[in-house]
Amino acid sequence: MKLVDEAEIQVIAGNGGNGCVGFRREKFIPLGGPDGGDGGAGGSVWLVADENVNTLVDFRHQRQFRAQRGENGMGRQAYGKGGDDLIIVVPVGTMVTNVETDEVIGDLTTHGDRLLVARGGKGGLGNMHFKSSINRTPRKALPGLPGEERELKLELKLLADVGLLGFPNAGKSTLIRAVSAATPKVADYPFTTLYPNLGVVSVEAHRSFVIADIPGLIEGAADGAGLGAQFLRHLQRTRLLLHLVDIAPMEGGVEGLSPAEQVRAIENELRKHDPELLDKPRWLVFNKSDLLLDEERDEVVRATLEALDWKDRWYVVSAIGRDGTAPIMRDVMAFFDRQREEALEAANAAGGHAP
Repeated sequence: MKLVDEAEIQVIAGNGGNGCVGFRREKFIPLGGPDGGDGGAGGSVWLVADENVNTLVDFRHQRQFRAQRGENGMGRQAYGKGGDDLIIVVPVGTMVTNVETDEVIGDLTTHGDRLLVARGGKGGLGNMHFKSSINRTPRKALPGLPGEERELKLELKLLADVGLLGFPNAGKSTLIRAVSAATPKVADYPFTTLYPNLGVVSVEAHRSFVIADIPGLIEGAADGAGLGAQFLRHLQRTRLLLHLVDIAPMEGGVEGLSPAEQVRAIENELRKHDPELLDKPRWLVFNKSDLLLDEERDEVVRATLEALDWKDRWYVVSAIGRDGTAPIMRDVMAFFDRQREEALEAANAAGGHAP
């Protein structure tokens, strides 16, 4: 199913029920007094994250969600029944924004997370609350308060440990095929990947991580060019970026950029979209090494590293031949293991618990 990762919905909480104006009418109690009950509270609207849901496509068909209204109060001090809350199920990784204020209301990152997005209105008071020594027959009751109403933007960000970054045809889909059970479409034309793909990389028993194949970026992506602009947000949740570079680009067009120019162009798009993405750990992966002779390949790698003044890790692979891919995955797993160990040590030092 194609990933639908944005939707706008309207949520309307239930109104509170009205208070009741009532009086006791028993035969032998002539001065029974007021006994109008309160109205019930309106139902609230909640979003709940469910790991069994992986798309926002349902919200393209239904955009308005309304919780139940509270019942009106009744005589004999009977309270109205409160309206039922409305539960809206969304995928894990959904960020919720108030469209009117552009304020982020919440981020549902764990299965079972709940977020109150519209609170039901309070029920109105019945006339039994307004009796006094000077007003023994109050004919006053309060109406229920209206429930909250909001326009919400739902934005799904993939929960992946590793994000694959690079130009179209850099070989991201081929790499994810090589290292996981994911089977994204692979072809020799730009924009083969039209939506993100997730793959689970199992290094050994009980040791795995999730890798995301993001649609390729081109220059101007942060300003809306190409397809990758729609998916840059997915990189924000990753803990490590693998920056794939075509070591043997074809002549002409986007693919004609040298490896160093490819890296600089992508860095510029990341900087424009979210500068914090450049602060994430990022390893350079020279792909398609099988297209060059050893001496030519080594010269391209050396020149690129010098031009970029690259200080972090780098690898040379042939994703299509699965040559050199396994060591990268083992290093990635070791990287995450070190992160967990450091988090545990920090938590122990602080007397807490590791996340």
